[in-house]
Amino acid sequence: MLNKVLNIFKANSPLHLVIIFVVYGITGSLSVIVSEPILNFIKLDQFISFVPLYWLLRIIVIIIAYQILLLVIGTIFGQFYYFKKIQLKFLKRVKIIK
Repeated sequence: MLNKVLNIFKANSPLHLVIIFVVYGITGSLSVIVSEPILNFIKLDQFISFVPLYWLLRIIVIIIAYQILLLVIGTIFGQFYYFKKIQLKFLKRVKIIK
C-alpha cells in the first residue's frame, strides 16, 4: 500500500512523502490564515453585500494564496521543483497556460 501512495504522489521515498504531506498541511492552513488580512486590506466586505459573491471571491483569494504559498513553503523544505511541477499541472488543468 505504501508503494501505491508513493507512486500516486511520485515520491522518491517514504521520507519524501512525509515532507510532501507536511508542505501540503502547512500550506493549506496558512493560505486560509493569510487570506484574512488580504481581504481586510482590500475591504472586500464593504464593497460586496451579496454573501454568495463574497464567499466566491474569498475562495478565489484563498486559491491564489495557496498556489503562491505552495511554492514558498515547498522551497523552504527544499522541494521547489517538485511543487513547481504540481503547480504547472494545476495551471494547465484550469487552462491558464498551455
